[in-house]
Amino acid sequence: MTLLRERIDRRQAAPPGRGGGLLTGLLLTARPKQWVKNVLVIAAPAAAGELFTPGTPTRLALVFVLFTACAAAVYLVNDARDAEADRAHPVKCRRPVAAGRVPVPAAYAAGIILGVLAPVAAARLCPPEVAALLTAYLVMQLAYCVRLKHVLVVDLAVVTTGFVMRAVIGGLALGIPLSRWFLITAGFGALFMVAAKRYSEAVQMTGKAGATRALLTEYTTGYLRFVWQLAAGVAVLGYCLWALEEGGVPHTSVLPWRQLSVVAFVLAVLRYAVFADRGTAGEPEDVVLGDRALAVIGLVWAAMYALAVADW
Repeated sequence: MTLLRERIDRRQAAPPGRGGGLLTGLLLTARPKQWVKNVLVIAAPAAAGELFTPGTPTRLALVFVLFTACAAAVYLVNDARDAEADRAHPVKCRRPVAAGRVPVPAAYAAGIILGVLAPVAAARLCPPEVAALLTAYLVMQLAYCVRLKHVLVVDLAVVTTGFVMRAVIGGLALGIPLSRWFLITAGFGALFMVAAKRYSEAVQMTGKAGATRALLTEYTTGYLRFVWQLAAGVAVLGYCLWALEEGGVPHTSVLPWRQLSVVAFVLAVLRYAVFADRGTAGEPEDVVLGDRALAVIGLVWAAMYALAVADW
């Protein structure tokens, strides 16, 4: 017990800038926890019922890796640019670049290499639309890092578009047509989570110094609450319209799983809204992965959705 205590004391006393090597620091800067967002690349193929057709898993795995590389490139460049501001933030000061574990030039270099290699690999291994979308994602996100994150409303639109691009790219890789209801639900569902994240950040930083998002001082919590509530409503409406649209063909499954999945979808939105309302949805991946009830609701929804697609 004494030995364990001494080890803990030594770790706590260690300088903040000296933990781990450069490669570990670069990996942490690439935000492995946020890679879960890139699972959205399977959304369009899953909606079309083509997730397990021959060759699809391999192509989607490739697209997942390429999008993850692009996202990592943006995180590396963003942290290199924001190193000084992050040092004044109570949480972001622990990021490897801000803490001095990763030199700013190394973060820039790694980001540039990933940002060049991913679209080039996509141009050689994927349909041209995939390479074009990845390039557009990089340009948009780098513009966000430099300027757009300081523009009211536009910052919300850019981050939301990044989520929609993730949901769209799987369909482009497989040549799957994208329905209007899919795009509406994905777009406003993403805006719901983005606005809830901003709202939570604004609530948590109220009255505190060191906010790295300058816009948090310009948005009001009332406005951000209005945005995430509006987005949640439109996302639910879009999903309901998809679920109720039979195209004139009655279902032949045991139960109307497509319509029933609305219940699970609405419950998932309501459950996530609990965290948004409390101001604790600042890290969407933590909410999604850390809340057991939300995970169960998500599994039930996925099962219903799969049964609807399979017409079982």
